[in-house]
Amino acid sequence: MRLLTTGSVALVCTSLFTSCLPAPQVFDPARIPDAADLSSRNSATEWYYVSGFLPESGLAFHWAQFKVNYRGIPYHAGHVAIADLRAGKLYTFENESQRARFGFPPLLVEQGGWRLNQEAAAYRLQAGPLNLTLTPRKGPVVHPPGYSGTPEVGRLYYQSITRMDVGGTVALPGGETREARGLVWLDHQWGDQQPGAQARWDWFGLHLSDGSDLMLYRVRDGAGKVVQVAASRVDAAGVAREVPNVTMTPGRVYRSPSGREYVLGWEVRADNLSLTLEAARDEQELLFKNTSVAYWEGPVRGTGTQDGQAITAEGMGEFIGGLLTREEGGRFVPSGR
Repeated sequence: MRLLTTGSVALVCTSLFTSCLPAPQVFDPARIPDAADLSSRNSATEWYYVSGFLPESGLAFHWAQFKVNYRGIPYHAGHVAIADLRAGKLYTFENESQRARFGFPPLLVEQGGWRLNQEAAAYRLQAGPLNLTLTPRKGPVVHPPGYSGTPEVGRLYYQSITRMDVGGTVALPGGETREARGLVWLDHQWGDQQPGAQARWDWFGLHLSDGSDLMLYRVRDGAGKVVQVAASRVDAAGVAREVPNVTMTPGRVYRSPSGREYVLGWEVRADNLSLTLEAARDEQELLFKNTSVAYWEGPVRGTGTQDGQAITAEGMGEFIGGLLTREEGGRFVPSGR
């Protein structure tokens, strides 16, 4: 078992501005990771993500755990967002603990009292209000070509478990505990990209009614220019393949209370694929101070055709709006606490 632990040592190193970890690994597009190796890496930026749109439970949620290597100093940030679709409310929770552990195999991602860990064929996610069991229907995959981004904006290796059954509970503010039922998606990305400043993106993780899963990724540079559009389809058997000739055409725009604009209506086209996507709820902008990146993340639905057959889509969308300003509490230099 490989286990990386950072805690009080990281705090000492942060205060002294000395190096605690080796220099981040250089991104090499020729070295595509093993899909089954979910271990944490020594990179400039890394995150684990679990997200899900659970219509039967009246919920949408995501959990994220970030590790940033800043001049050799590990900085950890975690957060959870829960949308109560029945009440029309959004709740957020931040984790700023600098005590973190990462292990594999089995997978362990732990920050303070929050953790994602592998238990036999399933995974347990205990993070703030989330107490969930995640059971994969498919194995892990690496999305072709193995990473997102470009040399100019930075690149992130990209692996996922795209279809997992979820059970357990979500504790809502006010005392209600709701059962979680439906499908979720797990992501793991790492590399040399700086989200929000160096690169922004428009992303979807979708479960299609034909049993396949669709990942869509449109990467933009800091000026808003589109530099990459990529997609992969994980078929019902769990095989990931590139979706060639994909286009993502922006439609309806939502202006958030912060003044940022997010595209919430999309037309997706590719060979043998046509899909119209729309946000299930608009008010999903997130302004987490511990990551200092403004973004919209929330449930989406879609209809269209795949190989000439009618399909529906449900899942999550994520659209990056840039860095938080200092007035919004943004932290331009990572710091431990």
